[in-house]
Amino acid sequence: MKPSCIDELILPAGVAPRRTRQAEVRWGDHTLTLGGDAPVRVQSMTNTDTVDVIGTAIQVKELAQAGSELVRITVNTPEAAEAVPHIRDQLDRMGIVVPLIGDFHYNGHRLLVEHPAMAMALSKYRINPGNVGKGDKRDRQFAAMIEAAMRHDKVVRIGVNWGSLDQELLASMMDANALRSEPWDAKSVMYQALVQSALGSADYARELGMNPDQIIISCKVSGVQDLVTVYRALAKRCDYALHLGLTEAGMGTKGTVASSAALGVLLQEGIGDTIRVSLTPQPGEARTQEVVIALEILQSLGLRNFNPSVTACPGCGRTTSETFQVLAQQIDNHLRTMMPKWKARYPGVENLKVAVMGCIVNGPGESKHADIGISLPGTGEAPAAPVFIDGQKAMTLRGEGIATEFHRIVEDYIARRFGMTTPP
Repeated sequence: MKPSCIDELILPAGVAPRRTRQAEVRWGDHTLTLGGDAPVRVQSMTNTDTVDVIGTAIQVKELAQAGSELVRITVNTPEAAEAVPHIRDQLDRMGIVVPLIGDFHYNGHRLLVEHPAMAMALSKYRINPGNVGKGDKRDRQFAAMIEAAMRHDKVVRIGVNWGSLDQELLASMMDANALRSEPWDAKSVMYQALVQSALGSADYARELGMNPDQIIISCKVSGVQDLVTVYRALAKRCDYALHLGLTEAGMGTKGTVASSAALGVLLQEGIGDTIRVSLTPQPGEARTQEVVIALEILQSLGLRNFNPSVTACPGCGRTTSETFQVLAQQIDNHLRTMMPKWKARYPGVENLKVAVMGCIVNGPGESKHADIGISLPGTGEAPAAPVFIDGQKAMTLRGEGIATEFHRIVEDYIARRFGMTTPP
């Protein structure tokens, strides 16, 4: 076969740089940087009753240990506000180093003023411009929340949501649109209203004296194309740090795929400084699943590494045995289980790449591209499994104990490669 001529260099794709302001979330002696040159951060939210101090603290702990770097909790009643400092204390006693975000709607202006201990215990406030009040109350109540944030030196997220968009603003923009010689369609007006609500609120916060570095913006919608459209417009119009997420993404496969599609496009374009996967848990499913998906999105894009990656083929008629599937699952589960201990013991282990392949077609080649890989015998192949380490064939495993032996080889490789950087 004659090769075709390629006249230009083919360069690898890369994620566009982010160009946003940098915000600092503080609690106790700790600081977490958002935006600017900081890594894209993962956020999640509890679904416990905040009044339940122990239950909420336990779920925050689970989310943090799964990889959530910020956790939002509902603050909707005086009782919930009273519970917040106790939740913070409980987390500190458990050694859970994660900032808490207060989620406020309707009555946040009162709660932040009447419960100063809660206002101090939180590291960040989420304010929804569509739910701060109506008419002449709106500006006063929004101002009360911003003033509380400035008084306690807290970052705020001005979080617009199309499910609770300021209806007065939307109606006025619809009326103005009707007078155009060529009116926009209703969806385009709604896009403009979302962006205007967020940026207008940010402008007002700055008029009140808030440092722009303390402002984070979000405009959440539940449609993939809608989210991409709105955030592209938002990123062009401001340099605030942006929180990114597909709201009400749904359950299971639908929520996972929709969130991955939307966030993947925007993150590739350099849009998004914090992310949340708003996944509805399936019955019996852990709340931490949304965190796992968010981590995988960032790792798949090459933005961050959290856990060693395991490459495994999907299987075909050449792999009628389940051996490689079982081994791939065992290795993946073991690596994830051990990561909390390995992070401190083996710095850099999160960058490890392991391959578990099922037959000779792509097995040896894919294994050579990994740090350590194994090519298991497919149907009809000789019962031998070559192991590749750092691109070179190191050994061949045979017999019934292939899985156990490879497991040990991976452990030894990790200790040898990543243990060298551990201080004695």
